[in-house]
Amino acid sequence: MSKTAGRLKTAKRMLDKIDHSSKLRTNILAGLAAPGPPLGSQLGQRNINIANFIKDFNERTAHIKEGIPLPCRVKIKSDRSYDLTIHQPPATYFLKQAAGIQRGAMVSRDEVAGKITLKHLYEIAKIKKQDRHMILVSLEQLTQMLVGTAKTCGIQVVRDLDPDEYAEFLKERAIIVAEQKKALQEAKEAKMLRTS
Repeated sequence: MSKTAGRLKTAKRMLDKIDHSSKLRTNILAGLAAPGPPLGSQLGQRNINIANFIKDFNERTAHIKEGIPLPCRVKIKSDRSYDLTIHQPPATYFLKQAAGIQRGAMVSRDEVAGKITLKHLYEIAKIKKQDRHMILVSLEQLTQMLVGTAKTCGIQVVRDLDPDEYAEFLKERAIIVAEQKKALQEAKEAKMLRTS
């Protein structure tokens, strides 16, 4: 009987440790959290006081430039309180900022949307290393991960970058992007005509 009682106590302790809280993973623009969709509906589904959450988030991101996307992890407790963890902006945001572009490659894998130097890459890695989930990743591994992310965005990593040549590249790139946007819009309009 005592063995069974001991097992029951152990099982009860293990059950008490199970976390039944709800988790929310979302990107929120710094200083621009608003009660409207999609954030308001996500919070409402989890019974979080939307006004308090928005006030808390906007206060905690007041020191950050408005509009920067911030990955957030919200752990909701059973008493409707929450733990909010705000991470550094996504790597793609930093890479595009360093390259001076708004959007990455759209057409092919070989398309070059922008260029950054190794120094840019190293500085971005140092910033991303501050995220709690990157503690066990070395700076070298993180830099290699960023090289892969840059490649998928169409951003070329180079040793040196001449500012005048790069300014000329960006002018030419702006023309290409405008043509791509126009082609996408025409394809969208043609599809709408076919479906109506």
